[in-house]
Amino acid sequence: MSARWQSSSRAAVLLAAVVVVDQLAKHLVRSGIAQGDSDGVFPGIELVHVRNKGVAFGALSGRPAVMVIVLVALGGLVLWFGLHSRRAYVWVPTGLLLGGAIGNILDRVRDGAVTDFIKLPLWPAFNIADMAITFGVLALLWVLERGDGEAERPA
Repeated sequence: MSARWQSSSRAAVLLAAVVVVDQLAKHLVRSGIAQGDSDGVFPGIELVHVRNKGVAFGALSGRPAVMVIVLVALGGLVLWFGLHSRRAYVWVPTGLLLGGAIGNILDRVRDGAVTDFIKLPLWPAFNIADMAITFGVLALLWVLERGDGEAERPA
């Protein structure tokens, strides 16, 4: 099996896992917590049910350009992945970023807004897709820092 095929397969599995877990969690929140309500889970952590019509922290809320920006960014990521799929561990940020973005896109298409439900003190509510995107960016920085010299090796 080629390194490109292995990398693509791993990215697809991670993408699917992120979307499934994210959508399941959001479904549980939508069916179990009334919009605007919250439940304390641990000290400092609450489950809430809020709707976000913007991107990160509600920026660009209600703007039709949000989907265009997201789709252009995803297209750029897919293109970059295609050009660098032999790079070691590139499948990790690709799967996380695509999975997180698709999880939030599904909400936007279905509901017109993203369901956010994890609330920390002094921080806006977020969801599992947002966490995947955040860790995806960190993983992308790590992969880029490693450089092209590291070829994909079988796990």
